[in-house]
Amino acid sequence: MVSSKETTPAAYLASLPSERGKVLSAVRAVIQKHLPKGYVESVNWGMLADEIPLSRYPDTFNKQPLMYLALAAQKSNYTLYFTSVSSDTALMDRLAKAYKTAGNKLDMGNGCLRFRTLEELPLDVIADMVDSTPVERRIELAEAALKKVK
Repeated sequence: MVSSKETTPAAYLASLPSERGKVLSAVRAVIQKHLPKGYVESVNWGMLADEIPLSRYPDTFNKQPLMYLALAAQKSNYTLYFTSVSSDTALMDRLAKAYKTAGNKLDMGNGCLRFRTLEELPLDVIADMVDSTPVERRIELAEAALKKVK
């Protein structure tokens, strides 16, 4: 995984080659437009991350803000990480159908959606996926996952 040392979203985007920055900026714009209130954008884990700040939810297992999604430019592709949406079968079915309809192969594993071009990404479905989990629901899902581990 390619990881950036930048500390702000603007610096992260500026550090990318022009075309790669344009692709991430376009996806980021969709994310920011549809992101439920309460999430905060940062650079964490070397990528753009939308998280629940520790001031709102401090009891995370790793003492880091609770991530909702992240966006990164990798070595040979781009990756959109969804930490809780991948368990929503209706959204995942819609995503798979959008890829199939467009004649593209869905490249997804463990909640990370990999794509090589902006054109292959069904931005309308991505917008719905981003919009699907309010902060309270993300916290509920995280707490349920922790109970399963204990």
